[in-house]
Amino acid sequence: MADLKAMKKSNGPACPTCGKAESLDNRPFCSERCRDVDLNRWLSGAYAIPAVEKPDPDEQETGEVLPLSRN
Repeated sequence: MADLKAMKKSNGPACPTCGKAESLDNRPFCSERCRDVDLNRWLSGAYAIPAVEKPDPDEQETGEVLPLSRN
């Protein structure tokens, strides 16, 4: 994870991936590598926001247990 000392040393914004000072070419990241690491995290779902699905009011549970058919 990012080094807290590296973040506190720089007066400017820090790279969100590693905490080093950002570069103008790869802003807000410090390098192309950190930019690619962040993109991979988005594409792989590491930054996904968990969703809680509400029960559908049109779908009613009857509590009925159906027997298993063994043919």
